[in-house]
Amino acid sequence: MNYAYLGKTGLKVSRLCLGTMNFGQSTDEKEAFRIMDAALDAGINFFDTANGYGGNKRGYTEEIIGRWFAQGGGRRERVVLATKVYGNMEDQNDGPNMASGLSAYKIRRHLAASLSRLQTDHIELYQMHHIERNATWDELWEVFQSLVQQGTVDYIGSSNFAGWHLAVAQAEAKARNMLGLVSEQHKYSLLCREPELEVLPSAKHHGIGVVAWSPLAGGLLGGNALKPEYGSRSSHEAKAIEERRSQLKRYAALCSDVGESESNLGLAWLLANPALTAPIIGPRTLGQLENSLRSVEIVINEETNKELDSIFPGPGKPAPEAYAW
Repeated sequence: MNYAYLGKTGLKVSRLCLGTMNFGQSTDEKEAFRIMDAALDAGINFFDTANGYGGNKRGYTEEIIGRWFAQGGGRRERVVLATKVYGNMEDQNDGPNMASGLSAYKIRRHLAASLSRLQTDHIELYQMHHIERNATWDELWEVFQSLVQQGTVDYIGSSNFAGWHLAVAQAEAKARNMLGLVSEQHKYSLLCREPELEVLPSAKHHGIGVVAWSPLAGGLLGGNALKPEYGSRSSHEAKAIEERRSQLKRYAALCSDVGESESNLGLAWLLANPALTAPIIGPRTLGQLENSLRSVEIVINEETNKELDSIFPGPGKPAPEAYAW
């Protein structure tokens, strides 16, 4: 496994981040334990979750991870743990504050609940799952600063922030002599290259490591989208496949030519971007995890990169050059 610094920190994390959203939904606890054990054995030390994960039981994914930690054997000590706060936890005790959002009140309450479910006393990376448009940065940075000072949180990250949100957050943190954001978790893949306009340049400028979610575009780049025998699909999925069919066929042919799977080439393309710390892989099975390990070894040559740009054209340049002189 290869490692990279998380943003401008001295913390090294694996170039693949283990996503756990499937745990408790399509992946049962026993298989989740096998996946996490295998990830550690492969050198993956960066695990990502969220308090809202768990399907019909919000928080259930954190509970699974907590029970895995409780087995001991250095599991908790070896993991750089990231979780998130923002969503509706459907806790009636939150009263009018139950809806999705951020406040000092909610952050403290939901962090305490996450720590309990995860059976730990601290979180390495605590992430805002979405921008909060009502609370001020005075409120948010004050509560996050107190959590860092208490030792319950090491670093603060964001998710789904626009480029200008990152800039404002860092300016407000600097005014308080705070480190500010160290990571931004963002939707980014060959099929979703809009972040190249604003988010990636902003993150790079401010020393924020980018962690890509949905790096295989919800499975469209996973190699099975064009296989009709691969189970029934929702009308939304079927429509997405039809809209992208010509691209996906060209992509499959390219992958065949270079001798790599669609999923691993898609991950390798992300890993080659200097703005990216890690893509989040979300294996449902142990086999899927094992197959993805190859991606960190792939080196994409110039000819293949040009063909990828031809199949999946991005904005070409960052803003404003992408749409102005």
